[in-house]
Amino acid sequence: MAAMSILHARIVRLAIAGCELLHDIELTLPLQRWTAIVGPNGAGKSTLLRAIAGLQPCEGEVQLAGRRLQDWPARERARQLAWMGQQETGSDDLTALDVVLLGRLPHRPWLAPLTAADHAAAERAMRATQSWDWRERRLGSLSGGERQRVLLARTLAVDAPLTLMDEPLAHLDPPHQADWMALVRESVTAGHSVVSVLHELHLALQADHLVLMAAGRVEHTGAPADPATHDALRRVFGPRLHITQIDGRWIALPL
Repeated sequence: MAAMSILHARIVRLAIAGCELLHDIELTLPLQRWTAIVGPNGAGKSTLLRAIAGLQPCEGEVQLAGRRLQDWPARERARQLAWMGQQETGSDDLTALDVVLLGRLPHRPWLAPLTAADHAAAERAMRATQSWDWRERRLGSLSGGERQRVLLARTLAVDAPLTLMDEPLAHLDPPHQADWMALVRESVTAGHSVVSVLHELHLALQADHLVLMAAGRVEHTGAPADPATHDALRRVFGPRLHITQIDGRWIALPL
């Protein structure tokens, strides 16, 4: 595993109900960088993220900070790796604040009461995601965008070195998508690593590192500004994808 990486995955094969979803993947995620995973529908992006999080068994091995994922004690691993999945359910009766405080569970002994530090971490995360004002509302009463910001706050409250997010921009309007990007940048500046599955190519091109998937395998990894990355994106998404730079930012437009 490279010295400047946070995670390395070697996935020989991942199949569910006899259907092969991933195969022949060798992936290294850089330390203290934002990595965006992109690809067409059905490429295996979410499956890959679940596999490297240890949520989906696979043939192969995943190393987190140079240590096999299965060798980490569960609570210690939960402090090292924070997870935000798609359309998570099961917490609708909890208040938004209680949901965010769930992110502090890995930091507390079993059945130990919440501490002032836990409450402070939850408040910081909710203020950062602009969800503090509805902290007493039930999660089930929130709109899709409000709910997404609470779940993001819960993920941030873990304060893990590595954060994995599967389509975190779902239900968020453009201003809050921009806020999310700012939070990611702040997290990376603070020394954390972030990996996100994104459908929004124009935002993914703002990441530090891009992973391009197609048909269950990694087709390309590289810097978003690299011409080789642009060629790979056009190869996978088709020649109608126009990649250009506006005001110093790379964007992708359909033709």
